[in-house]
Amino acid sequence: MCAQTLTSDNVASVSGWRRWQARFVSLLPAALRAQEEGETDAHGAAGLGALFSFAVRIASAFITFLAQVIMARWLGAHDYGLYTYAWVVVNVAGTLATIGLSMAAVRFLNEYLEHNRPDLARGFLRFGRLTVFLVGLSAALVGIGVLYLFPEVMEEAYRAPLMIALLALPAFAVTDFQDGAGRARSWLGLALVPPYILRPLLILLFVGAGIVLLDICNAVLAAAALVAATWLTAAVQFILQHRRFSEELKGAAARARRMEWLKVALPLLLLDSFTLLMMNIDVLLLKFFVRPEDIAVYFAAARVISFVAFVHFAVTAVAMPRFATAYARRDIAAARTLLRRFRLWTFMPSLAAAGFLLAIGPFVLSLFGKEFPAAWGIMAVLAAGHLARAVAGPAEAMLAVSGKQVYSAVITGVTAALNVVLNIVLIARYGLMGAALATTLAYLFQSVILWLATNRLARDGYGDARQGEAHAGAGG
Repeated sequence: MCAQTLTSDNVASVSGWRRWQARFVSLLPAALRAQEEGETDAHGAAGLGALFSFAVRIASAFITFLAQVIMARWLGAHDYGLYTYAWVVVNVAGTLATIGLSMAAVRFLNEYLEHNRPDLARGFLRFGRLTVFLVGLSAALVGIGVLYLFPEVMEEAYRAPLMIALLALPAFAVTDFQDGAGRARSWLGLALVPPYILRPLLILLFVGAGIVLLDICNAVLAAAALVAATWLTAAVQFILQHRRFSEELKGAAARARRMEWLKVALPLLLLDSFTLLMMNIDVLLLKFFVRPEDIAVYFAAARVISFVAFVHFAVTAVAMPRFATAYARRDIAAARTLLRRFRLWTFMPSLAAAGFLLAIGPFVLSLFGKEFPAAWGIMAVLAAGHLARAVAGPAEAMLAVSGKQVYSAVITGVTAALNVVLNIVLIARYGLMGAALATTLAYLFQSVILWLATNRLARDGYGDARQGEAHAGAGG
């Protein structure tokens, strides 16, 4: 659900497009040569990292897509809509339960290990894991308690699946934090494979087992499968990542700077909150205007076209630690180069992916069921939003780890507020299409502002760190 556009005269457009295309194609063999020859060139490493991250998200999207198609067939549109709503609530609440520490991990772990402070890195890891687990557990207990004590706050059909799904919150929060910790060290396999490949496979496996062994096929079963898969995924990821960090930190004693970490994390929590609101407010608000079956149709269209967003995610996963390293070194020249490169890497594949998905959209939607092909128009509108976001590139990531997390949170907060207003107005008038229009317009607004903000940061530097920029440039 996301987008942005480029305009110029015909000659300049064609010339610029060819330059972008030539540069993008040249990155792949350069990255491969860097690995084959054992080079440590950051450009090649970033290229391979982006390709790996993109491959994981594509594999994840394919697995998740198949799982969603199968579950829609198994559960039917009504129960699939109930499960979808419960999953969105868990995704939003679980991400917020990290209170910004997942994004803060990318900055602090890079900074501490760059400056040879394994004691602070270990302290941050311990504090982060325990904190997000406790926050997730508290959120789960509060949510279940409210639904149990005040059943009138939600329709009966939604209540049972949601109460069960909320049990996944502590494990979801830990997984999200560990995702950030893994990306901080560029361990993309440990960061991305558990939540984006293992978890959806386990959900499908557990739902299938429930159908075969218990002869149950409803949203309650799917919610229980979500809980079991999320806890197992968190455990596997923790064991593997703990071993890796133990080797890197070499038994250093943990040292804590809790207030410093929270001071940076809380603005990032706002950023996470507003970003999640941007990504999910359409589905959450549709509940008040349409039937569960309609939510299922909209969610299917959004799921299919979300393949485009995986390009943005993949590039951001690679870009964020590199922006953090540039900030740690106060090297604005490197950050400026990275911004240009990563914008290129985001836009061109996103454009190709959007065109391909829209071409095959009617067929893919038909796999969910006979009600779903009518959502192709929704796909097309949401695709425009994804392309707007692609033009801005990993702009939020750059601001978030460059000491500008408050600015990033404010930009996204204003956009989220705009998105809420647009959704309420346009859903009431145009239904499902109104939700798609609202999301795309909000992302277009956000992309323009982020483009301007990151351009200004790249031009003006890190403020009092400009001396560091000059020093780094002289050293390079």
